[in-house]
Amino acid sequence: MGNHVYRLSEIVGSSPVSVDDAIRTGIRKAAETVRNIEWFETQEIRGQVVEGDVAHFQVRLKIGFRVED
Repeated sequence: MGNHVYRLSEIVGSSPVSVDDAIRTGIRKAAETVRNIEWFETQEIRGQVVEGDVAHFQVRLKIGFRVED
């Protein structure tokens, strides 16, 4: 195994379904344009409340991806 260099990027995933879905939506979308994503870290969870109920979830994520040689 060689030495690897990683880069961090911050994204926000959102979903009306759940926190889990917000994370997965964010990662899937980022993977369309960012190669070599290897890990993520949740930074913040927040949401929108409408008429006393949760209407939307947002999760701020750091994604780590390997820099190509």
